[in-house]
Amino acid sequence: MRNPIETTYDRQVDAAYVSLRKIGPGEVSKTYSCDIEQVGGTINLDFDQNGRLVGIEILDATALLPAEFFS
Repeated sequence: MRNPIETTYDRQVDAAYVSLRKIGPGEVSKTYSCDIEQVGGTINLDFDQNGRLVGIEILDATALLPAEFFS
């Protein structure tokens, strides 16, 4: 059975996070920052120790995500 994708949004810092699975403390071993100019904002990809993508952080989220994300 697959784990559902979870999303969170922190209004104070305008940051969204998409968890592709449950992430425990210390499970993110590498973060890759996407090119700001290519994606039009700050997007960070989190990977586990096996190189699997486990989460996506979107900064300045209200500018980058559709309004439906916040409803």
